[in-house]
Formats: sequence, C-alpha cells, structure tokens
Amino acid sequence: MDSMPKDLKPDPSLLSTLRTNILVSFSVLKVSGMRKAQVCLGIIVFLIIYNYWFLYLPYLTWLYFDWQTPEQGGRRSEWVRNWAIWRYFKDYFPIHLIKTWDLDPSHNYIFGFHPHGVLVVGAFGNFCTNYSAFKELFPGFTSYLHVLPYWFRCPLFREYLMSSGPVSVSKKSVCHVLSKEGGGNISVIVLGGAEESLDAHPGKFTLFIRQRKGFVKIALTHGAYLVPVFSFGENELFKQVSNPEGSWLRNVQEKLQKIMGFALPLFHARGIFQYNFGLIPYRKPIHTVVGRPIPVRQTLNPTSEQIEELHQTYMEELRKLFEEHKGKYGIPENETLIFR
Repeated sequence: MDSMPKDLKPDPSLLSTLRTNILVSFSVLKVSGMRKAQVCLGIIVFLIIYNYWFLYLPYLTWLYFDWQTPEQGGRRSEWVRNWAIWRYFKDYFPIHLIKTWDLDPSHNYIFGFHPHGVLVVGAFGNFCTNYSAFKELFPGFTSYLHVLPYWFRCPLFREYLMSSGPVSVSKKSVCHVLSKEGGGNISVIVLGGAEESLDAHPGKFTLFIRQRKGFVKIALTHGAYLVPVFSFGENELFKQVSNPEGSWLRNVQEKLQKIMGFALPLFHARGIFQYNFGLIPYRKPIHTVVGRPIPVRQTLNPTSEQIEELHQTYMEELRKLFEEHKGKYGIPENETLIFR
C-alpha cells in the first residue's frame, strides 16, 4: 500500500498539542473533582438500585472501617503519582516550584499556600505528583496537601483522590501530620479556602487571611515552623463571571458555600480546539515560590496574644515574599496584596 501523501499527513506538532490539551482537560477534572465525584456516587447508586449486593456490600463494609484514613495520613500511591499524564499537566502551563530557603528536615512545617485560585492547580501539580521539583528541592520531606473533608465523604472518589496524596484539612488530620516524630513532614494548607476562590480573577491579589488563625494555633501547639508560599499565575488560569461583593450572583454563591461547604465559581477559559471558550485553563506559567520559614517554639496552650503575634508575623513575611518576587513574574510595581 502506498504511503499517505505528505500533504495529507497530520502535523506532528498539531497532534502533540491536541494530545496535550485532551490530557490536560482530563487532569483538570481530577483537580476539580466535582464531575468525577458525581460519577462515582452514581456508580454506587446504580449498584444499589440493581441490587449488585456482592459488589457494594463488601465495599461499604470496608468503607465503614476505613472512614478515618483521610485524617490519618491518607493512602497515596506512587504508581498514580507517577502517571505520565501528570507530566503533561505540569508542562502544559508550565508549573515551577522555586525554593528560596533551605529547610531543616528535623522539623515539621506548615506551608501556607496562596492564592487559592479557581482549582488550586499549582498546589496539586507541585505537591501531589512526582513530576515537580519537590523531591530535588526538599529531600527527606513528605508533603501532604490538605483539602476539604467533603471530598472524602464520596464513595469511590475518595480512593481516587487519596491515591495522589491529598488528605483532609480537618484539625485532626493536620495534627496527625505534624505529630509525626523525626520531622520531615509538611502540611500544605490553602489558607484562603473556598471563600477566596470567588475572588480568583486575573490580575487580582485578594487573600482571605485576617480571620484565618487556626493554623497558627496548631503550629504553636506542635512547634511546626510556618512557611508562606505564593503561587504566581494561579489566578490567571481562568476567567470568572463578574461577581463583585453585593451582587446577586455573589450573594447566591456565598449562600451555597455556607450550605454545601464549598464554593461554586462560574469560570471559563479555552477549549480543546479553539481559544475562545471552554473549561481547559489558559496556558499561563505558574511559579510557586516557597518563602522563608518562621521558627515556632512549641507552646501547648498558646494565648490569644501569642496567636495574634505569630499571625501578624506570618502576614508580614507573606507580604515580603510577594513584594520581593512580583517583578520577576510580570506583576506591576504598584500592585500589592489585599488582606481580608
């Protein structure tokens, strides 16, 4: 058979781009979780309705005994973290991890991750896959990305999520990580939470941090050092429907957040075949910069004054980190962080 005419052969670069876009779209679904959680829940409902008891009864029994695992260090799979899809995911933007200070592996740490963005892409890419520079930059450390407990209440999906390394963001879960003896453990907490995702607009630097003091109390209780982390480019990946404070959309989003425990930002970006509209994030570089550690002396019963003092120190270090590095990543000199 004659070979395909040269002018009919697909462009290798086009095929590569198409493959990357498809893989990234799948990856984004993993990070966002919502659709896959719905699919997993639907599978369980299907098995129950059609009485496949020999499948769902053993699983639900096992689930009962395994319920606390997300608060006890999770159950990561190096096989899943090594999936080639995560390499495409990292290289698509691309995602970079930058270290500014050496960490002592004899201590445990809390990384305060900012900003939340729409889907916390930088946190997932850097701390939940084996294709970031984490192991090379922080040898001897194990990172645990803490996410909403809600995601671990969904049967089947919880197994899928834990396989990459995330654990619950509950107090019990954070304390479990920081209580491990010998040091070398890092709790990565996206401090702005779901509320901050509603302000994740391109060019905005609003952080919900002033009332977030629980992490400071936990750090004092366990003597865990605090490290501010700022992910430049996180808010540039998607556009949101305009939802200013006081608008009807923002009011609805905030009410739903209080009811469900997570936010529902109305976001969009580009598609697989075109750049005008879709759910694939824009191809914008992400630079996750890990700042200077703040030493914390263990205080089993910290006072409100001690908590407030350390909280102020943390916010000052976070602002310094942003100001020192913003020029490298194209942020105008007049832009600054807004703490809410």
